[in-house]
Amino acid sequence: MSQENVRSKNSESLFEKIFKLKENKTDIKTEVLAGITTFLTMAYILFVNPNILKMAGMNSAGVLGEGAAKITTADPVVASVFMATCVAAAAGSILLGLLANLPFAVASGMGLNAFFTFTVVMGMKHTWQEALAAVFISGVVFFSICVTPLLNILVKALPKNIKLAITGGIGLFIALVGLKSGGIIVDNPDTLVGFGNVTNPAVLLTIIGIIVTAILLALNVKASMLIGIIVTTLIGIPMGITHKITNIFQMPPSMSPTFLKMDFAGLLFGGDKGILATILSIVLVVITITLVDLFDSVGTLIGTASRAGLVNEDGTVKNVNKAMMAASFGVVIGASCGTSTMTTYVESTAGIAQGGRTGLTSVTVGVLFIAAMFLTGIVGIVPAQATAPALVIVGVLMLSAVSEIDFSDFTESVPVFFIIAMMPFTYSIANGISIGLIMYPIMKIFTGRWKEVHPIVYVLAVLFIIRYLALPH
Repeated sequence: MSQENVRSKNSESLFEKIFKLKENKTDIKTEVLAGITTFLTMAYILFVNPNILKMAGMNSAGVLGEGAAKITTADPVVASVFMATCVAAAAGSILLGLLANLPFAVASGMGLNAFFTFTVVMGMKHTWQEALAAVFISGVVFFSICVTPLLNILVKALPKNIKLAITGGIGLFIALVGLKSGGIIVDNPDTLVGFGNVTNPAVLLTIIGIIVTAILLALNVKASMLIGIIVTTLIGIPMGITHKITNIFQMPPSMSPTFLKMDFAGLLFGGDKGILATILSIVLVVITITLVDLFDSVGTLIGTASRAGLVNEDGTVKNVNKAMMAASFGVVIGASCGTSTMTTYVESTAGIAQGGRTGLTSVTVGVLFIAAMFLTGIVGIVPAQATAPALVIVGVLMLSAVSEIDFSDFTESVPVFFIIAMMPFTYSIANGISIGLIMYPIMKIFTGRWKEVHPIVYVLAVLFIIRYLALPH
């Protein structure tokens, strides 16, 4: 046997040992393709996240508000946020893959970065350094929950119909993300949302991508998601949609402008509202960040793991504690590097639909985030109109979970409805879960069935009510 064959066999043996590929009925090729698919559907965060955080003053000019949006990506602080986003996503995804052996990716959360900018910094008048300190603390709290029995109790406390509703709700949410990014659904001041202009080349390319990907999936073509993204990207070239490759290789910029810039002293003692008010404000901020991140991650794990067969016999997600520990590490690493809260990405469902079943998918995503530090030209070539179809198709697949929900019991169907509806309508997985878990005990209490509710659900309902009443949104 040649040395090359020996090295290949040893490599396969190593991957098998770490990720248990045969046990999970998968192989290296499938996992790598799934990782590439997941990365392509979430790579937008590399460009969106710095643009949102610079509105919190994370730029050299230190300007808050619209003026910050005029700062170019050549700005050293903005470039540092880009690097922090890459590093934290790579670390979180690789850790999750190695610790939990699950195909989920971690990156800066959409919605959480908006909360960081518009609520904590602009609304509560904290500096971005103080906001990073709050994120760091929330990561420590998040980790503390993960290393105690509380997380398992929390997951088991959720009723079956609630878990199925989370799956269906995430399906609608991720489909909305895809339809919006592809221009099929647009803002409309009269009706809130409207239908995009199908004569627009960008919208037309998204529609073509959806049709191509759906047909490939219906024909059971392997790697249909990734093939759909590649084909749509290629079709976008003559249409003038696919981005041109420029400056493929660049050395990573410095991360020093944001690295370890958390201001704990300013967060704890810098306010002028009095000690009690300051403490209450900080506690509510930390609790909010922690709960939103926790339920974004738990919701994503529960909602997609069942679809992929990654659950135990009792319905719990395999290695959920380890997965959440990795996500909490990502929060701490992200805050240390200079980015907002990390979360388990719902776009991971694209890779799972592609066949990803182990942590090798997550590790592949992490490696690609590392490569993105050097290959910004290639990362930027795939247009949103090429990744949007994959998200829409994944939404179709996940919505099938709704068929298993028992709608005959109105005390169950009402909270189920709010979970499914509020995720896309409020553009937040966490809001859907929160409102659903508030409605669930209300329906049970006033129908005399309060004993059916797990005590943890009552506690969560109260915490969510406090969250909505105490903090601006």
